[in-house]
Amino acid sequence: MYKTQLSAKVITLFPELFPGPLSASVTGKALENKLWSLETINLKKYGKGRHKKVDDKPISGGPGMILMPDVLDEAILKANSLISGKNKLIVCMSPKGIPLNQSLVKNMAQYNEIIIVCGRFEGIDQRVIDKHQMKEISIGDFILTGGELGAMVLLDTLVRLLPGTLGNEESIISESFTDDLLEAPQFTKPIDWNGMEVPEILRSGDHQRILEWKNTTSEQITKKNRPDLFIKYVEKNKKKIKRK
Repeated sequence: MYKTQLSAKVITLFPELFPGPLSASVTGKALENKLWSLETINLKKYGKGRHKKVDDKPISGGPGMILMPDVLDEAILKANSLISGKNKLIVCMSPKGIPLNQSLVKNMAQYNEIIIVCGRFEGIDQRVIDKHQMKEISIGDFILTGGELGAMVLLDTLVRLLPGTLGNEESIISESFTDDLLEAPQFTKPIDWNGMEVPEILRSGDHQRILEWKNTTSEQITKKNRPDLFIKYVEKNKKKIKRK
């Protein structure tokens, strides 16, 4: 039986959204088996006054509201008090953060305790980000209404890397973004479906040829769909690749 490998604390104005989709499939099974734990901290509890105010207008003027540093700081201190070890990471979901990718996820997987702050409105007062040395993370070049969906994406990517989460641990080795390549197409039965057949080479049983086909196809797909990744791949493998 595995022990708990990741303890997650999520600071949010909408704790009822969790665990949401994280309760399904392999992440849900891992949560049930206590491979990881999830606790939400309701930011509203630390709001000011009768109406539990958590935000205010930006000092510089302009539209929207900003989460106040003192309110958020209290919630973070609460989350910290629930953490037992020192191997922790505090992150903030933000469109101005560093892009979330598989390399970053693997780096973050070294931490066994994580606090995730879900932003709302126009953002978070920079001072509380600086005080707690938060790692700001973005899941893409678009704007969401809040950080909750981003937090779920981040947790999903982390939990699936935990030993015991996936039924076949080798799945991680050949999936997209491994070695900066997108995954080659996958097929299953029937061999002939609506006149479209599984490529003959995949039915050959020749493992070396199959491996070569998958690698070549991965290169082609990456070059077409993610030229930025393909450039990185080529740079890393200049001596191995004959550019076509």
